[in-house]
Amino acid sequence: MKNIRNVVMKRLFNLIVSFFCGSSVFAQTTDVQPGALNILFIGNSYTHMNSMPFIFDKIAKAKGKAVNVEMSTHSGFSFKQHSEREDMYEAIKSRKWDYVILQGFSREFTHPKDTLDSLSIPYIQGIIDTIRYNNPCTNFLFYMTWGYKNGYDQNEAVDSYLKMSDTIAKGYQYISDYFNVPISPVGKVWKKVREEHPEINLYDADLAHPSKNGSYLSACTFYTAIFRESPEGVYTKTIDATNAKIIQRAAADYVLPRLKELKLDSNIWDVQYARSESGEFIANLYANYPQATEIQWNLGDGTKTNEPILKYVYKKPGQYTIKLKVTDTCGVRTFKKDIIFKPLVAPAPAPVVQPKTKTAVKKRI
Repeated sequence: MKNIRNVVMKRLFNLIVSFFCGSSVFAQTTDVQPGALNILFIGNSYTHMNSMPFIFDKIAKAKGKAVNVEMSTHSGFSFKQHSEREDMYEAIKSRKWDYVILQGFSREFTHPKDTLDSLSIPYIQGIIDTIRYNNPCTNFLFYMTWGYKNGYDQNEAVDSYLKMSDTIAKGYQYISDYFNVPISPVGKVWKKVREEHPEINLYDADLAHPSKNGSYLSACTFYTAIFRESPEGVYTKTIDATNAKIIQRAAADYVLPRLKELKLDSNIWDVQYARSESGEFIANLYANYPQATEIQWNLGDGTKTNEPILKYVYKKPGQYTIKLKVTDTCGVRTFKKDIIFKPLVAPAPAPVVQPKTKTAVKKRI
């Protein structure tokens, strides 16, 4: 009787899943902010499960980032099926997107490269071309997913978690290299947390979809990949606080040392400044725009340079406004940052210590 009950419950569960696998989801944040970063998630149930994009939205806003987040998803869909979705194209056309995240069917990336060349590549190309036509300045991220908890037992090549996880990672690396598009390595962070903190359950009841912990992990990885900084320091009450801290740390520890490897160091600029041990006022400037026809820095003291990466020494303390002008297919864009070097403070002179004088002691006679 118990076995029959289990079979019935399993069939009921599969029926519910199949219902959701036929559903499309389009959702957006209600408080659209002018001037904020516009981010669109395109994917399937691995994206919309637990409203993951809006967990990302909460983390970003808690960290002081202005974002407008939307998702256009359909459960169980591959890139080929996404490419046939009219509602996805409507979502793409609805706004000039700063970032679009692209996610295909999990088992789509368990195939060898030559199969991906016909199964996925042409359809990804079509989606990317449409997005670039809508806004040539859009940045892309591939959403690397994870392996099922026990692998996919209908394919010997991926019939364990490790086999499936590693194969999916290689598949996403292949399309990342093919399109020169960065990766948000959710699957790698998933593997790190699963191995180092097995007490944190990342899976839903079907042992494939994400639990709330798993969706929180995805959101933290996207935050780190997009803003290139740790999601640590905020608590959004989405999951247990202890688990949240562990997941935040794992995302930062995996992603930040691998920005170049993941292609997350492109189309960004940065200015770091500090006083050296010898007292010099030093600014390190970085601009990586592969499609740029011109890069020009104005360093705020009358100096201009076209070097994309440089170390500059200021002659005196003060406030400087550093400006960067980038000319590429997006047109001319300008960025600026104020830096302040405080004057060197001379150490206070040591107090003069007066020698003690001995007082004469009169002797009685």
